[in-house]
Amino acid sequence: MAKTTKPQNSRQPNGASTIYFGKDGRWHGRVTVGVKDDGTPDRRHVGRKTRAEVTKAVRELEKQRDSTGVRKAGQTWTVETWLTHWVENIAAPNVGENTIDGYRVAVYHHLIPSLGAHRLEKLEPEHLERFYQKMQANGSAAGTAHQAHRTVNTALNEAVRRRHLTINPASIAKAPKLEEEEVEPYSLDEVQRLLAEATKVRNTARWVIALALGLRQGEVLGLKWEDVDLVAGVILVRRGRLRPRYQHGCGDKCGRKPGYCPQKVNIRRETKDTKTRAGKRPVGVPEELLRLLKRHKEEQERERALTRDLWVEKGYVFTSPTGEPLNPNTDFHRWKDLLKAAKVRDGRLHDARHTAATVLLLLGVPDTVVDRIMGWEPGKSARMRSRYQHLTSPVLQQTAAKVGALIWGSTPHQFPSTPGGSVSDLSQSPVPAGPDVYVACLGKHGERYVPFLHNEHAQAVASQWGADHPGKPAHVEKWDRPQWERLGPGGIRAIRDRIPDRRLIHHAHAVFLPGGERLNIGRAEQWSVLAWEFETDLYTDLPVRWHTTRRSVEAQVRGTDQDAVAAAFGEACAQAVDRSRNPARYGDAVGR
Repeated sequence: MAKTTKPQNSRQPNGASTIYFGKDGRWHGRVTVGVKDDGTPDRRHVGRKTRAEVTKAVRELEKQRDSTGVRKAGQTWTVETWLTHWVENIAAPNVGENTIDGYRVAVYHHLIPSLGAHRLEKLEPEHLERFYQKMQANGSAAGTAHQAHRTVNTALNEAVRRRHLTINPASIAKAPKLEEEEVEPYSLDEVQRLLAEATKVRNTARWVIALALGLRQGEVLGLKWEDVDLVAGVILVRRGRLRPRYQHGCGDKCGRKPGYCPQKVNIRRETKDTKTRAGKRPVGVPEELLRLLKRHKEEQERERALTRDLWVEKGYVFTSPTGEPLNPNTDFHRWKDLLKAAKVRDGRLHDARHTAATVLLLLGVPDTVVDRIMGWEPGKSARMRSRYQHLTSPVLQQTAAKVGALIWGSTPHQFPSTPGGSVSDLSQSPVPAGPDVYVACLGKHGERYVPFLHNEHAQAVASQWGADHPGKPAHVEKWDRPQWERLGPGGIRAIRDRIPDRRLIHHAHAVFLPGGERLNIGRAEQWSVLAWEFETDLYTDLPVRWHTTRRSVEAQVRGTDQDAVAAAFGEACAQAVDRSRNPARYGDAVGR
């Protein structure tokens, strides 16, 4: 057997790991993990009592070097020192003012007091999870805890990118459970009450814009007159109002917070451009709102004349009495005051934006147009529509009617969609199950049956119906739910949980003899009657009803919009004259 000889040169190649026994009686290992800032090799040292232990440590360090990388040598960071460095020196120069405000609150009020003493590389996912639980146990909302999680995750991702950490523990920790609260948009009745109350305060148009166009608070407060084209009827959204940030003007001698200092100085710019290209957009303005904006401009001119030298001209549409842009915090409190004055349930100012988006859904506005009006980016628009557009009861009812028509062949109930028959409640809840319904039987022989959940509503309708229709009495009967579903003409969809509104219906009617001569029947060309809300599906705007006989042609138009009825009536009469003169063209029977 040949004898193995030891190579003369047993030296390891450059950069290879080495293990050796030291004069101190311990085993040592050295691993090259990279290059230092000065260009020399970055050799890391590990020491153990036995060769097996140091070999294992060397292999682990090599594995870490080859996979995620080894933490950069240098300053030993704590969570406090890293978060402070990150928020002030890395994040602040590169994010918006509102974003950095949120970061600073999370860092200085939550993260550093609870986790700041940990060494950065020793921070574990469990430390973060216990911190989130403690925050919520102490009264913080789930959204606040989630904001702290997002902040620390962003900060530690940057630490990994700069090799101060090898793994981000926040990416492993379970984030606080955040349940998105369903927003209930305001009903049309609530919107109308808010708008009526808004006419009594300054800057009326500010609230109309929020409820009708859905502009964000910052977008409304950042509007300038140069962005408003009163001739073309367009508002150009291109900037947003920023929240002021104050510092002491008294040298911190007043003993108050900077925002309450009598000599406070705003150190933040007033506005910034929209964050995305989609946010910069033109928005069409309804004629009624244009009139309000014109009136608002005139009132602003009067305020400017009254304040004289005190007026600060900056070109904003909505200002303080001296021309300064409105403070978002003050604007928020004005919204709360408006809700109380209108006796409308409490809600966020942003709920007005949800209401506007839902109205666009009800009107059937195409998605691409909705995205432009609301300022949503194309890649995120579907998700934003799902968040902001709420499926209300009328939309669900219309969908159910269409499904019923397709499967069972029934005639879908037509819900009014014209101006006079518009949906009267955007947030009406579906009819709950119950044993009985109260049916208002209208007319001597039960010509109409209208079911209600509550007896007092049915009694009120029966009483008012009798007053409106002399000779046609009405009474109330109590039916059980199966009886109504079996015998009632409208099924469970027709059961109502409130008293309906009465609306004015306009009619136009004419009869033409053969040859085109109009027959005088002793009736005014137009007349009006009160109709109940559940009847408005019979009165749609613009359609022409023809009654053709051998001797005459009758044109009849009826609807809830008087101007639309008048316009359609002229066209209907012209067609009736042509039809009476040329019956064969229309396939009518010709009189003998």
